[in-house]
Amino acid sequence: MLLLDDKTATMLAVAATRNPKDMPPPPQDEFGQMVHSQDSISQALSDSLKNMDITDLKAVVTGENTFLRDGLRQLTELTIGFVPKLLVATLILWLGLKLANMLRKTIIKTLDKRGAEGSLKSFLGSLVNLLLKAMVILMAMDVIGIKATSFIALLGAMGLAIGMALQGTLQNFAGGVIILLMKPFKVDDYIECGQYKGYVKEIRIFHTFMRPFNGRTIIIPNSELATKSLINHTKEPVIRLDIVASVAYGTDLKKAKEVLWEVINAEPLISHEPKKPNVAVSNLNNSSVDITLWLWTKVEDYWTLWEHIREDIYIAFNNASIEIPFPQVTVHNAAATAPIHMQHRAAEEHLPTTAEETMGEGA
Repeated sequence: MLLLDDKTATMLAVAATRNPKDMPPPPQDEFGQMVHSQDSISQALSDSLKNMDITDLKAVVTGENTFLRDGLRQLTELTIGFVPKLLVATLILWLGLKLANMLRKTIIKTLDKRGAEGSLKSFLGSLVNLLLKAMVILMAMDVIGIKATSFIALLGAMGLAIGMALQGTLQNFAGGVIILLMKPFKVDDYIECGQYKGYVKEIRIFHTFMRPFNGRTIIIPNSELATKSLINHTKEPVIRLDIVASVAYGTDLKKAKEVLWEVINAEPLISHEPKKPNVAVSNLNNSSVDITLWLWTKVEDYWTLWEHIREDIYIAFNNASIEIPFPQVTVHNAAATAPIHMQHRAAEEHLPTTAEETMGEGA
């Protein structure tokens, strides 16, 4: 084997001048095989060691200017810069979660003082706690270096889509929160909203259940009760009952009023506070004179008085011989008359046509 280097040309020239016969024969082993010279291998190793740069070998051994060294340096720099941020983010998470729990407890205590429903307290407390924790997590991510803009945009898009899909439900939820916080009515109040009226049986987050006198259940969305006008008949502890007593024309009104006052004074459920009862003529109808009684009573006694007072007025008027009017129809018996016959006219009785009318010159 022959390796070529700078002295190859000189060696070839010397080899060309030699006589092959003068060259010694190659060595042979004990089996008669020729043994190749190892000079070329030794020469190759010698040339490799001679041409090797000691600085490269040093760099391999010590690790200078290598990928490993650069990686270690970058990892060290990243660790030194990241650890303080991680500590700050951890502190923000710890303090933020503590404050979120404290605020949730404060909101529940405030709602307890206002007498809010248990379902409302639990829901609002959980909602506020969830929102605050989400804000704290986003702040910690921003401190570490994770940009939360994309997450906020994604949450905003999701919230918009959910809001559009649940528009009516969210309105009912908002109405339920307003009702439970502002309390325009409460359970067992007698309210009237549009065509619906009855006692409030239950107030939920999305709907209110009412119980009318017929024993059925009316379910009304909270958005209607929160945005429309309604009448709360039992908001105040004392309520007024208006009763109309009608008498016939020609009745002695003074006597009728005295009888009505006797009924009022004999009824224990009628209250004289905040105002005293009043009796006055309120209307003159076609066949009656209406006398209205304005009576105050407690809310719990309203319907009992409503039942008793009408019966008492009827009995008192009957005992005093005061006529209570009722619709009457007067029938006149007229004498029979002969039928009217239509006069028969002949064709000759028509008015004659003049010459001007025939020619088209008439008026």
